[in-house]
Amino acid sequence: MTASEAPLAGVRVDRRVMRLAALFVQPDGCYVGLPGVDAWPEHRDARLYAGPWPVVAHPPCQLWGAMANVNYARWGGEHNRPGNDGGCFAAALESVRRFGGVLEHPAKTKAWAAHGLAQPTAIGWQRTIDGGWVCEVWQSAYGHRANKATWLYYHGTNPPFELRWERPKGTHQIGFHDQRGKTANKPTLGKREANATPIEFRDELLRLALKAHNAKVSGGGTFPPSA
Repeated sequence: MTASEAPLAGVRVDRRVMRLAALFVQPDGCYVGLPGVDAWPEHRDARLYAGPWPVVAHPPCQLWGAMANVNYARWGGEHNRPGNDGGCFAAALESVRRFGGVLEHPAKTKAWAAHGLAQPTAIGWQRTIDGGWVCEVWQSAYGHRANKATWLYYHGTNPPFELRWERPKGTHQIGFHDQRGKTANKPTLGKREANATPIEFRDELLRLALKAHNAKVSGGGTFPPSA
């Protein structure tokens, strides 16, 4: 076995063919087995990622959302304490800043303010004081059946390319029913589909990570890019 094939966190990875790392992903999700992508599901502990490739990071979001305080008040327990994600978001942010790439979290996540990130305030990319970029994008523009508004943080030696900024209204919703009545509700997606990343959006995120240190990469198309 060569050094390039040495086990990494218990997983055989050929460093000669890898181009990117996908952190905090599902073990059976859309990044696993993708050529050129080193996938880090929970059992590999993406907090330990030490490079060298640019990353697409999906740190856990449950303890950073609007319901985190409600659940903690109801159920208690240190594992339910809002923001107590074991350092996952901080580790993801550090990887993006150190190696380049993009971090994804639900819009209005409290992790942004907790880690000093500027909130997106308009359509399109906005530069941040730390040299990164932030934006809000709706995954419905990439085929998700719910709006799924998402915040991105990008960092690299090259500026990010433009995304699909349109915001089509989804036919479905995520989460609890609106208490204002039937007309305010849409069919609710199951947990798996709600959490899933559309393939077109996954490819866009991967191309963004490549863009971090490769000025020739542009948006659109599939992954890996043909040029």
